Amino acid sequence: MTSPRIVYLNGAFLPFEEAKVPVMDRGFLFADGIYEVSAVLDGRLVDNAAHLARLDRSLGEIGIRNPHSLEEWERLEMELVARNGLAEGLVYMQVTRGVYERDFGFPPVDTAPTVVMFTQGKTVAANPLAERGAKVITVEDIRWKRRDIKSVALLAQVLAKQAAVAAGVSEAWMVEDGAVTEGSSSTAFIVTRDRRLVTRPLSTALLPGITRAAVLRLAEEAELTVEERLFSVEEAHAAQEAFYTSASSFVMPVVEIDGTAIGDGRPGPLTRRLRELYIGMARAT
Repeated sequence: MTSPRIVYLNGAFLPFEEAKVPVMDRGFLFADGIYEVSAVLDGRLVDNAAHLARLDRSLGEIGIRNPHSLEEWERLEMELVARNGLAEGLVYMQVTRGVYERDFGFPPVDTAPTVVMFTQGKTVAANPLAERGAKVITVEDIRWKRRDIKSVALLAQVLAKQAAVAAGVSEAWMVEDGAVTEGSSSTAFIVTRDRRLVTRPLSTALLPGITRAAVLRLAEEAELTVEERLFSVEEAHAAQEAFYTSASSFVMPVVEIDGTAIGDGRPGPLTRRLRELYIGMARAT
């Protein structure tokens, strides 16, 4: 018999079917909230301290009080993982500004934030897509100007991802003023023919990816020179290798962009090496 799925809601661990959020929750009405996702591998959280630090930063940027300390968050995550018997997959965390009568202005300062957490089982290490490589399309970046905040307002990303689904590919890379910003749910990288690892520098134009940061640290071990700069769609088409990163995909090779094969059209050796290094790091920690 399958155990019931357990979620966390406002201080209680509940069966999925019993977890309810009021209609007047500002996350539902205004997308007034923040979320974070941590990977789970071998029953353990991956790079979790960095994810929780980013959650804290995002909450601070929009003026929501963090309802838990970093230690409390991790304790709740681990209990949720244990209650769901999760060996591999994701922990999702969301904090909204809480429940109050609908009004654009903030509710009273003593309004309690709404906290929701759940797990999803997913194969992240032995993902078959990593063996054959992902295909990507490019789309216009139509998002707001504070993309460094991990907001639950994701309509532009949903539309970008659906464009990818409709095109029969795995991801959409968003483009602004001719330069790639990031994927609909990932960070974009290319590898030039002289072994330079290129990704866009951090700013309010993109999310500070946690897996991105780990990969940049691992680049030296893979004997790659890092360049944090803008790159064009044309440069991506001409790259030797390309890949994207996220908590759920780790390091995902890209073999085609807009129908143009990258390199020889197969996952490149440097990308494979970075993925291997990242999984090794995740398992070691």
